[in-house]
Amino acid sequence: MALLQISEPGQAPAPHQRRDAVGIDLGTTNSLVATLRSGTPTVLVNEAGEGSLPSVVHYGEDDSITVGHAAQEYAVTDPMSTIRSAKRLMGKGADDLPGTWLSDHYNFDLTSGPMPAFATNAGPKTAIDVSAALLKELKAIAEKSVSGELVGAVITVPAYFDDAQRQATKDAASLAGLSVLRLINEPTAAALAYGLDANDSGTVVVYDLGGGTFDISVLKMQRGLFEVLATAGNTALGGDDFDEAIVSMLCELASFSGELSSGAQRRALQTARQVKETLSEQESVSVDWHIEAETHWSGTITREQLNNAISALVDQTLTPCRRVLRDADIEKSDIRAVVMVGGSTRVPLVRDRVSEFFEQPVLTSINPDEVVAIGAAIQADVLAGNKPDNDLLLLDVIPLSLGLETMGGLAEKIIPRNTTIPIARAQEFTTYKDSQTALALHVVQGERELVADCRSLARFELTGLPPRVAGAVRVQVLFQVDADGLLTVSALEKDSGNLASIDVKPSYGLSDGEIESMLQASMDNAAGDMQQRLLQEQKVDAQRVIEAIDSALRADGDIHLSSEERAAIDELIDNLKNSVKGDDSAAIKLAQESLEKGSSNFVERRMNASVKHLMAGQHVDAVAAQLEESEKPQDAND
Repeated sequence: MALLQISEPGQAPAPHQRRDAVGIDLGTTNSLVATLRSGTPTVLVNEAGEGSLPSVVHYGEDDSITVGHAAQEYAVTDPMSTIRSAKRLMGKGADDLPGTWLSDHYNFDLTSGPMPAFATNAGPKTAIDVSAALLKELKAIAEKSVSGELVGAVITVPAYFDDAQRQATKDAASLAGLSVLRLINEPTAAALAYGLDANDSGTVVVYDLGGGTFDISVLKMQRGLFEVLATAGNTALGGDDFDEAIVSMLCELASFSGELSSGAQRRALQTARQVKETLSEQESVSVDWHIEAETHWSGTITREQLNNAISALVDQTLTPCRRVLRDADIEKSDIRAVVMVGGSTRVPLVRDRVSEFFEQPVLTSINPDEVVAIGAAIQADVLAGNKPDNDLLLLDVIPLSLGLETMGGLAEKIIPRNTTIPIARAQEFTTYKDSQTALALHVVQGERELVADCRSLARFELTGLPPRVAGAVRVQVLFQVDADGLLTVSALEKDSGNLASIDVKPSYGLSDGEIESMLQASMDNAAGDMQQRLLQEQKVDAQRVIEAIDSALRADGDIHLSSEERAAIDELIDNLKNSVKGDDSAAIKLAQESLEKGSSNFVERRMNASVKHLMAGQHVDAVAAQLEESEKPQDAND
């Protein structure tokens, strides 16, 4: 909240002082910084007059760091230390590297920490380090352009960035010395830039295809309320993949089947980008491609050939489009506008396929490279307190359900996916065993019913629980997701007041496209997962019965049972244990019912003995008085 200036009595109120804030589009291919000047959002430029900063960083042998256009000059001469598309690796782990675009183009150090690091002249550098260098450069551009001190920035992220990727973005900003006012989803920023919030109401789709990521979001605007109804996408699909497909096409046209050196790969990608950009404006292009030292190819490539090369990749973006409409529970006819965002949407085939899918022309009036930064600048101006009368409210959603592991390896969802954030939601849990004094909490993310099929986010323990019988202890677990999509989980034992909490900063290890595959897997396996959940719940319930009766038998089974009765109950217990080992839910239920029925006389005898023990030596009137006293309402101060 912006601070208000209050004047001394008798003095004129102090005029509101403008607070400078910027919006940053930290992109896979290019990055931009923008701010509001005289109420108009403006992309800021460097000393060379360039507004778009290539997301490229070069690390020199003398520990020098070069960023942007100047860094691109090293792409051929020093390719391994010239890092581009590092955003693809934000929040990722070593297990995510094999088979990816980055693994094919860079050498990695997998031993220097939990995150894979690019092996450069200056030593290992993580995606966070690379992003920090970019943010530091953008910050410098902003500080030279604004009149006062920079109070902070709104940084955009793909809507499908998970907790680890969002936290990695914040970590990079911290390294760059940049205060983050908020992280907002790129599609949300784009809608702000288009001024869609100015309309009274309407449902809009934002199709965002950048250099390395794809997002599709459904947003609803109604009188200042800006709500993301649903979002989907692919964190590993973008213009980089188009470039790779074009390189493959070039190799086929040139009849080149060898392996390209690192320098040749960079030249090939540069040629591919030129082909893609030219064919986005005209029907054909002449290409003179220097492949290797003694190999070169010249020829003409048409837009039709380009379309054939990238057609399958464009079609991959339509699957999330179908799902997001289903998740938002809307029809294509309900959509007022389809907004195109990201440099890759300049490709005519992309615009044609998207227009055909949504059955209406798409909006392309704003520069797709600048639209996200402009929207972020608008939001930054609001958060800096420069528009106190602004009633714009952004409501984003979480991409995947958040929950806890319960007995039997089951995932109990606390906050379902596509829940609007910020959000706080609590649920009560209890202990499984008698005299349990600690509770291990495992936070998971995903849509499947079993923990094994979800993603592990964090683990922590709540200790100091009162040693009571199973089920008597009450523990309230609170999940809180802030406006940036970052999660805090706390656990409170209600009677003792013991509290434990954790800020979830997950290990950086989400595989390429995992969110997409997790959602698809949840739909493909919905029926089987539910059957498996019911089976596991039946097993947990059976284990609870076995443990309770075993405990009772150890305590006083020999007192209340004859040897024949004890043997019969032991046989029923063994039968239930054997059933639990299998996967027949009906058999487990039948064996459990048999054990409960076969041990009912034993349970009754124990209860009678317990009541008799409690009443021993007491007069009936005294017992009645105690019961009457216990039923009186207690004073609030007791």
